[in-house]
Amino acid sequence: MPGPPLLELSDRAREIFRLVVEGYLGDGQPVGSKSLAGGLDLSPASIRSVMADLERLGLLAAPHTSAGRLPTETGLRLFVDGMMQVAEPSAAERAAIERELSGSGPVETALARTSALLSSLSACAGVVMVPAREPRLQQMSLVPLGDDRALAVLVGEDGDVENRVVPLAAGTDPAALVQAGNYITARLQGRTLAEAARAMHREIADERAELDAAARDLVERGLAVWSEDAARRPVLIVRGQANLLDESAVGDLERVRMLIDDIERSEQVAALLDNAREADGARIFIGSENKLFSLSGSSVIASPYRDREGKVIGVVGVIGPTRLNYARLVPMVDFTARSLGLSLDARVGHAGR
Repeated sequence: MPGPPLLELSDRAREIFRLVVEGYLGDGQPVGSKSLAGGLDLSPASIRSVMADLERLGLLAAPHTSAGRLPTETGLRLFVDGMMQVAEPSAAERAAIERELSGSGPVETALARTSALLSSLSACAGVVMVPAREPRLQQMSLVPLGDDRALAVLVGEDGDVENRVVPLAAGTDPAALVQAGNYITARLQGRTLAEAARAMHREIADERAELDAAARDLVERGLAVWSEDAARRPVLIVRGQANLLDESAVGDLERVRMLIDDIERSEQVAALLDNAREADGARIFIGSENKLFSLSGSSVIASPYRDREGKVIGVVGVIGPTRLNYARLVPMVDFTARSLGLSLDARVGHAGR
């Protein structure tokens, strides 16, 4: 049930609510009236009365093992949307993010670095959804590695180069490798591999392909290898699940175990992150607001990253307990998303020169 808007709370109730939430997010423990009394001109009894009212409104809850209160998911949502004061990443954090993403190498390396970096800075699990991209291809060549293998080399229009080993039939003529490579290259120009593959399959099936039997076999072997590879390519990179097993998790190991199990369901996590693709900045999913993490009572902060034209190409984020330091992590995830987009653009620009 949605909680009341902030304007319906008295100034006293808002202040006590804020202190309880910030105290809980700080150490993960219920907050008692005595601990608040020192900073408020109120007696513990008056504070307890207000906390009881907030509990009746569904914003706070009282664990049976403590006299203190902690925020409910409804309370956390009210705090995040209406009261939270975000703190921009420190100069040291910004420098660490930019330094980590400034290195050269394949796009996948930058994405893995980003996931590990977010995990390290947040003490949560860092996640990066790999952009679902199909590069336009420019050339393919087949280089013999021995009697039974060849190296398939694909070159993209953006300069990226990928290699895969293709099995050869015994006694394959090296001339067949050249013929197959030339045939595939002629049909790759400006197409994705999937588009080129469909065209080649049609030509071969209709016997319109100007290939001898050996070259035709090589083309089909090469397409099979690349298609299988694309199907296996991960859409999600996760780092730092071990961060979830901190000291505060000792008394709640079952919840943490469920959370780690949930994270292993990469397709479902990717589907959740996909909900943040159209956001202008970071989106926050708290506890049961998303079905995937409803049982483990976990939160996700996710932000899209974009190319130079503003097109969304993926999502980065962190996954952890609901007591995340939202004020610190929301701008950090946003900054990381912007930095990753710039880094990927720089790699593509460098490859195209």
